[in-house]
Amino acid sequence: MNIGKILKRFFIFQEPDKTENYVLTETKEEQLSENKKNDINTKTDANKSTNPTDNPADNTANNPTDNTANSTADNPAANAIYGNNNKSSNEIKIIKKKKKTKGKNAGKHENTGNKKIDDKSIGRKANDDKSIDNKGIEIKDNLLKNLEYIKKVYCIPINGDIVIREFNIVVKQKAIEAFAVFIDGMSDRKVINEAILKPLMLLSNLDIKSDENNIENYIKFHLLPQTQLKVANTYREVIEEVNFGGCGVFVDGLKIAFTADVKGWEHRGVQRPNTELIIRGPQEGFTEVLRVNTALIRKTIRDENLIVENIEVGRRSKTACSLLYLKDIANDSLINEIRRRLQNIKADYIIDTGELEQYLEDNTFLSAPQIIDTERPDRVSLHLSEGKAAIIMNGTPFALIMPANLSELLKSPEDMYIRYPYANFLRIIRILGILITLLLPGLYIAIINYHHEMIPTDLMLAIEASREKVPFPSFVELLIMELSFELIREAGIRVPGPIGPTLGIIGALILGQAAVAANIVSPILIIIVAVTGIGSFAIPSFSMAFGIRVARFAFIFLGGMAGFLGIATGIFINGVWLAAAKSFGVPFLVPFGPKVNKKGFDSLLRPPIWKQEWRPDYLNTKKDRNQPDISRAWDKKTKVKQK
Repeated sequence: MNIGKILKRFFIFQEPDKTENYVLTETKEEQLSENKKNDINTKTDANKSTNPTDNPADNTANNPTDNTANSTADNPAANAIYGNNNKSSNEIKIIKKKKKTKGKNAGKHENTGNKKIDDKSIGRKANDDKSIDNKGIEIKDNLLKNLEYIKKVYCIPINGDIVIREFNIVVKQKAIEAFAVFIDGMSDRKVINEAILKPLMLLSNLDIKSDENNIENYIKFHLLPQTQLKVANTYREVIEEVNFGGCGVFVDGLKIAFTADVKGWEHRGVQRPNTELIIRGPQEGFTEVLRVNTALIRKTIRDENLIVENIEVGRRSKTACSLLYLKDIANDSLINEIRRRLQNIKADYIIDTGELEQYLEDNTFLSAPQIIDTERPDRVSLHLSEGKAAIIMNGTPFALIMPANLSELLKSPEDMYIRYPYANFLRIIRILGILITLLLPGLYIAIINYHHEMIPTDLMLAIEASREKVPFPSFVELLIMELSFELIREAGIRVPGPIGPTLGIIGALILGQAAVAANIVSPILIIIVAVTGIGSFAIPSFSMAFGIRVARFAFIFLGGMAGFLGIATGIFINGVWLAAAKSFGVPFLVPFGPKVNKKGFDSLLRPPIWKQEWRPDYLNTKKDRNQPDISRAWDKKTKVKQK
């Protein structure tokens, strides 16, 4: 592999299976078994050589693997493919794929070694798919076979939390055997006893006036009062429901099973959000339960057009997700694209929306997030009313909102709840905080090293006097303090309880004072780093703040290498990168680049709430208007204008 390919792979993202296959060499046991197979093959070849056929060419055609295996001893390329027994079992070998050739005979020239490895990988993949899809078998009408299958799938009695309850049902004065299966701790025992077992075991003995002769319909319509009851035809449907806190009921003689939603695991209640604290506005935050979160949204948006579409992600985890949107407002193309990406995620386990965000985003290497994450139901409701979509996942209190752009990431949930002048003032403060966090350290390095004439002479003399005894260059000095500040911030987050903030404050004070007293850094640099850190805390989005913190180090290096020219180059490159980025087809810098026609919506600066007449133009919603031109009909001036 040459240097050009290495650089190309480093700077241009490619799927691993599109470039090279990394295959571990066989273990010693596999090598011994392979050697035995080779010995058997050599013996059979020797027997064939004593009794040659009329056409030796046919023998070579019928046994290509033998020829290839024999040729590996003298062929170094074949040794590189098949492996050498003298090498250690932990070695990793690179097998390059051949370019595909067009035509009918394209598959005839493949290497037998690659074919051998591909067959193994195909076999493993088939086994994995078989292990995943073996639950799609149809349910038998024999109760003993169903019970045996369920015990085999759940490894009973090894699994201690799987409960199987066998009982009898009386249908038309006839006793029928049945059993129920559920997971202890995930299901509500009280609901199972009162709504499933008690009706089937006790109420079935009552004289129920019904002419129904079908046992399935008789049980479904007369014996089971559970509200969320489904009929399953395959084992897979039952197992998926049981794995998610449900209960499955099998009845002898029926080729179906009944599944009931009886979830009852312990969970955290609705509390204040931890990452998006505000003074004015709702104080409710999402929890880890999917239906509680969707109920919080429906409590805010009492609209029958609100769609909560259920989608599972993760081939093994089967994590429940909900795609939320307003069907009479949201753009169908946007919803279809989000649905397509969700349904085409091929991963075994997805636990949190942080993982899901990385599977859905357009550009993995962009420093700015392309999806908004929030744990506030009111914020999700606001974006849904604008025509956006949201994803809520079971097991996490964070929801995803898409598409995102730069102006949305600078907004705080509190902006809509405070008056127009206050909201714009706070947004200007946030923009200044972003500029300070991103550029101040780099500008300091550029001015100190290259552009002394940019600052007053007295200030320059004061800075040089404070740095007189510092042994390090200003670039190294700044890096030491920035890394120390990031280390203190990370330690403050990881330390549990109220000790974290105390550790951050005391650590910063002690380290800063000690560093100045020891002449390691200058006092002016302590001010620069402190102001930069304070500015980063003013950014409302955690993901956006993290991206700016990372980009800050790039501007420090650019300012140290080329001064203002380096910083200007970095701003240009970053601006071009952001201008080319998109979030689900929406440009990241919209409504500034490209510009939009309508201005009556909330962008970088918020207009008065009674002037927000239009939904965002870049979403192409079905209904453009958010409110009429005259929303304050009580005002006499507006009445006059209306006339």
